[in-house]
Amino acid sequence: MTGLVVCVLVLAAASAYGVLNRRRSGRVRVRGRDGGKRLGAAELGEELGERATLVQFSSAFCAPCRATRRVLGEVAGLVPGVRHVEIDAEDRLALVRELDILKTPTVLVLDADGRVVRRATGQPRKADVIAALGEAVPNP
Repeated sequence: MTGLVVCVLVLAAASAYGVLNRRRSGRVRVRGRDGGKRLGAAELGEELGERATLVQFSSAFCAPCRATRRVLGEVAGLVPGVRHVEIDAEDRLALVRELDILKTPTVLVLDADGRVVRRATGQPRKADVIAALGEAVPNP
């Protein structure tokens, strides 16, 4: 009987963790530790967008990274002045450590000056990315 109770408690705890983790994955939010961090063309390997830059950290075997690439490419095509830059996390470990990237895909929203204004870990939804751009980046 005790084994059954332990099993049920473990399953309940694992289920609760799974639900919470799934709810948080892909949410675009402000993170206090990103304040003041700035990236330029030298770090990215490409020029910044006129209004904003969506920086995606990916890895070769990351399935959600492909879907994230598609979503961010669509957003960059829809919103004028926004550029999408994809960085292979395995090739840029120093930058990954500096920015505290813990999993892929991670998306950073940079303003026109290259400051990190929003962050998403996991696959973001297109509507969330567009909303984050509207909140974080002034209209022209």
